[in-house]
Amino acid sequence: MTTTSNSAPFPSDLEIASAATLRPMDDVATDLGIDLDYCEPYGFDVAKIDLAALPAHRPQPGEPPAQRGKYVVVTAVTPTPLGEGKTTTCVGLAQGLRRLGSNAVVTLRQPSMGPTFGIKGGAAGGGYSQVVPMEKFNLHLTGDFHAVTAAHNLLAAMIDNHLHFGNELGLDPRNITWRRVLDVNDRALRNTVIGLGARLDGVVRETGFDITAASEVMVLLTLATDLADLRERLGRIVVGFTEDHRAVTAEDLGAAGAMAVILKDAIKPNLLQTLEGGPALVHCGPFGNIATGTSSVIADRIALDHADVVVTEAGFGADMGAERFFNVKCRLGRLKPDAAVIVVTVRALKAHSGRFEIKAGRPLPDDLLAESPDDVRAGISNLRAHIGIVRSFGVTPLIAINAFPQDHASEHAVITDLADELGLRCAVTTHVAEGGAGAEDLARAVQEAIEEESTFEPTYHLDQTLTEKIEAIATKVYGADGIDISAPAAKALVQYERLGYGAFPVVIAKTHLSISSDPSKLGAPTGWRLPVREVRAAAGAGYVYAICGDMRTMPGLSRHPNAERIDIAPGGTVSGLS
Repeated sequence: MTTTSNSAPFPSDLEIASAATLRPMDDVATDLGIDLDYCEPYGFDVAKIDLAALPAHRPQPGEPPAQRGKYVVVTAVTPTPLGEGKTTTCVGLAQGLRRLGSNAVVTLRQPSMGPTFGIKGGAAGGGYSQVVPMEKFNLHLTGDFHAVTAAHNLLAAMIDNHLHFGNELGLDPRNITWRRVLDVNDRALRNTVIGLGARLDGVVRETGFDITAASEVMVLLTLATDLADLRERLGRIVVGFTEDHRAVTAEDLGAAGAMAVILKDAIKPNLLQTLEGGPALVHCGPFGNIATGTSSVIADRIALDHADVVVTEAGFGADMGAERFFNVKCRLGRLKPDAAVIVVTVRALKAHSGRFEIKAGRPLPDDLLAESPDDVRAGISNLRAHIGIVRSFGVTPLIAINAFPQDHASEHAVITDLADELGLRCAVTTHVAEGGAGAEDLARAVQEAIEEESTFEPTYHLDQTLTEKIEAIATKVYGADGIDISAPAAKALVQYERLGYGAFPVVIAKTHLSISSDPSKLGAPTGWRLPVREVRAAAGAGYVYAICGDMRTMPGLSRHPNAERIDIAPGGTVSGLS
């Protein structure tokens, strides 16, 4: 149990989800307009959607996007370690829109089990704005993550098998970039040595493990437009280089076809429902720091062809999730965004004042909960910066104040005053406590915003060089004065241009705790330059990513992880999920 400010008991997320009466999946699919012939039941309360539900015409490069529904992305200010409630806002907004008569659907990423058993907990939403069944949503759902893990590790096994049988392709064992993955937080596997033992046990070399969400297979599954496109992308995966710098691919190793077979069901989106019985499409779960951090193009295309409004989420703040959503997902998926909801909390703006410290797993400081509009005002530059980021793409921004019981009206007023100053729609939303009813004001604001014409324009053109694209994001989105490229990164950029990757979009892997590359810089930092330490190619996914900080692609468990509290009763009831 949690408590509200007046000490009244408030049920836990799991208690709320467990008490829900779920609608038959046929009814949920019918509401969305999905032909039941395209629904493949997975138990009683989840279904897979066959790719036959995709719209018949798919826009090609040069064609304008063609979509029936309106497309709304939910992003946020720079988050605290606790998160600011983008997923709950997505679900609450979709519920609110349906209460107003709109055929709305929410599309979300699938949670990784690593964070579920670690510090962060699940990602099904919260309170009365959740996707259910919560247990399945958070605990491997239909096995898509396991399929990604298997496909990824099959390729890894075939690399080492190729080395063992003579290395006909001439792979440089010191320049193999393909690691292994596992959907568990396990810091001991970050760096490993394999092939130890007898000669028949393989070639000895250094490698390591990433979490499955960080796999390139996961993100290319997210960006694939159909099964044929998935097969082609898998073949383009670069696993390493020869001593004369030639790229070696999954196609070269003969692995791509088998990988595609493993993923033939994982490419189909999963249909679930919100607590209020509305449709929710859940698909893929790419790592937000180094990848797109969004749900799949396929899920969103199906949703846009059947719903009036599609509400989707982009990971972290607008500098990361929304930037990649606009520059990578919308561009590669031929999708047109109509509005962007920026989620903000009082606690986040107080944190950006620099006067408080928030740590995951610890209670909020008492001083932060005290009424203080000045502390909110001191951190509001961060919200102003994220509004500017969304506007730079020609997309209409709205502000959603995710209200907590400890908030004060005077603190909300600081945010609404900024909205008035900038001519933006703004709504206080209480969807966690009240479900869709608490998000109706936000839903009305969204209905107004999506009627305005979007003038969507990416940050850069694809015919610019990779260096120019990185610099454009750093200066136009982050507000940096420029970029500083290390010698190894500069060499890699030249190599990737030579290999034909110059027309790819770019992703910048950096901290999510600051608009800058330094997590200690709060608010809206100025007077800094983006250090580009390393550059890698995700050739299968179709982008190049610049590493601008210390990125952990295999998280570790805390001293007392959530796994210690999760259990199951003899009758099958799960407890301890958060």
